[in-house]
This record gives sequence, structure tokens and C-alpha cells, in this order.
Amino acid sequence: MRLGAMILTGGASSRMGADKAALIWDGLRAVDRVAELARAAGADSVMTVGAVDYGLPFVADEPAFGGPVGGVLAGCQALAAQACRRILVLAVDAPTIQPRDLTPLLAVEAPGAAYEGLHFPLVLDLTALPRDAAADWPMARLAERAGVRRLPCDDADRLRLRGANTPEEREVLLRGA
Repeated sequence: MRLGAMILTGGASSRMGADKAALIWDGLRAVDRVAELARAAGADSVMTVGAVDYGLPFVADEPAFGGPVGGVLAGCQALAAQACRRILVLAVDAPTIQPRDLTPLLAVEAPGAAYEGLHFPLVLDLTALPRDAAADWPMARLAERAGVRRLPCDDADRLRLRGANTPEEREVLLRGA
């Protein structure tokens, strides 16, 4: 089954005070680091979904700045057009995720998996996407309706998997990454 990956970049970065996708993490922009992670996980196609084109294959959010479900739906549609049937959804604000973090999620068969208490990273089979899914849904509703399996998450890994939404969280991750 062909794996496609989307990197959600559509947030306003208001709590960070700077564009999270463009922040440098260990010598690379966050968006490039997350794209490398997706490729290392086996994604055949990697794209960003949001309001800004970062030089990678790109799909615009619908609606712009409308929340993650709108981005996920737009990305799923674009990746389905590329014959991807399994989707890896990553957030640009978590460039500290490592390939070993994705292995358990990718090992779960349909409909997909995410860690308990986290929306992303998420693996989702397109066949599980609810036909009535709407951009204004909360992410938890989309995951529940899709039947996403929740895997346990070690508290020591939670911040690294969740990523940085503020400069303070970024500093903590940079020290520990």
C-alpha cells in the first residue's frame, strides 16, 4: 500500500511569535526536518498543507487557517490523487520526532493509529476517512469516527512528540533534542 505524508503547516504560529515551519532546528528548517522524517518512514510522496508554500509539493488549506481537519482533508484528497492509500500526518511544530517514534504507528493495520493524548503523528488509511468529515470538525472527532487506534505514549516522550508551540517549549526541546 503506497504511503503518502502530509506536513501540516497551516497554523498562524501566534504563540511561537515566528513562523514555526521556518524555524531552524539543528541546521534545518522545521519543515525540511519533518519532510526528511516522512521520507525516512517510507513515504513515497511528501507534501505540505497550509497557507504558505515552503518549496515542497504544496496544497492550500481549505479554509486557510481553518484548523487541522481542513488541512488533513485537503492533504488526503491530494495524496489520494497520487494513488496513496495510507497517510502519515505530521505537524511542522514537532521536528523532534524520530523515525523510531513512527514505527509502532505504521505497524498498526487499518484504520490507523496515533498516540494517546496526541493528534499527531497520525497514520490513517484513506478508506477509514469518514465520508461526512468536515473541515470544522475537531481533530479528536475525525480520529474517533475514523476508528483510529490509540497507542500508549511514554510521558518522557510526550513533549518531543507533541512539539513546540511556544519559544519556551522550543528551548526545552532544543536542549533535549
